[in-house]
Amino acid sequence: MVASAARAVTKKGVAMRRAFTKSEAEIFFSRLAKALPEPKTELVYTNAFTLLVAVVLSAQATDKGVNKATGPLFKIADTPGKMAALGEAGVSEFIKTIGLYRGKAKNVIALSKLLLEKHGGEVPHEREALEALPGVGRKTANVVLNVAFGEGTIAVDTHIFRVANRTGLAPGKTPRAVEDSLMKIVPAHYLLHAHHWLILHGRYVCVARAPKCPDCVVCDLCRYSDKTKPVTKRAARSKARAKRQGI
Repeated sequence: MVASAARAVTKKGVAMRRAFTKSEAEIFFSRLAKALPEPKTELVYTNAFTLLVAVVLSAQATDKGVNKATGPLFKIADTPGKMAALGEAGVSEFIKTIGLYRGKAKNVIALSKLLLEKHGGEVPHEREALEALPGVGRKTANVVLNVAFGEGTIAVDTHIFRVANRTGLAPGKTPRAVEDSLMKIVPAHYLLHAHHWLILHGRYVCVARAPKCPDCVVCDLCRYSDKTKPVTKRAARSKARAKRQGI
């Protein structure tokens, strides 16, 4: 039987959430896998280079906003050489709807030139080489290693950080701490897709302000104490009425 989200009490009387067991983590990911067998990034890309650029641009921006900008950009610049030829001003024209676009355009051009100079125009498969590129940190490198090269890495963004801490699956005070905890608790056979399952779960179900607990397939495993309740028909009607009345 799946254990409930009960809490243990320390000697000092402070309520502490019980840690996930390996068997619970197995059930957790088996359910996410059943709900979405083949999860994929929502960033649109055509090759490892365009994926890298898209991830760099996605910092503090939505995937939808990035895709809207990169659609036209990637049609004319899908290689480091073509991108570098555009220059910062040229790239800026395509991505000016994205936050911090000037700095991002500078990084995109700089990383394109570095790929040409040091890597023969190819995206490197090594973490150290990826993180040496302008605008590329550990999170971006993890996405590229996972999506482009099929490595079992986990890029901890805002969604994964929230899900890992809220559910109690892999609590941590920093993204790296959460990443390390996830690498220990995620079953090996689910590691390849764990990154996307957690992101999508956080983006559409375990949302920041009002998590959709009644729709959550791992609700009974989750350690979150303030789970939202199902909306009753009466409440739904009242909400609809208030919306019509502009309240």
